[in-house]
Amino acid sequence: MREQVEKVITALRPAIRADGGDIALVDVDAGTGVVAVELMGAVVTGPASTRTLTAGIERIMRDRVAGVTEVVAVTDLGMSEIAVSL
Repeated sequence: MREQVEKVITALRPAIRADGGDIALVDVDAGTGVVAVELMGAVVTGPASTRTLTAGIERIMRDRVAGVTEVVAVTDLGMSEIAVSL
C-alpha cells in the first residue's frame, strides 16, 4: 500500500508545486487506511488548504489506492493539523 501511495504523491506533486506548495508522505497505516502527509508552502496557509486536501489529495488517493480511508495533514511536530474522514 505504501508504494502505491508514494506513486500517487509523485503524480500529484507537480500540480501542488505549481500552486506554490509541496507534499511529503509521513506515514501509511495499512490497517486503518489512514495516510498522513505533510503539506508545505502555499497549500498550508492558503484559503483553499482544506479543500486541497479533501477534494484533491484524499479523493484521488482513495480512487487510486485500495484501502485508503482517510488522509490527514500533520505539522512537523506530528500533530494533526487537518483531519479528513469519510
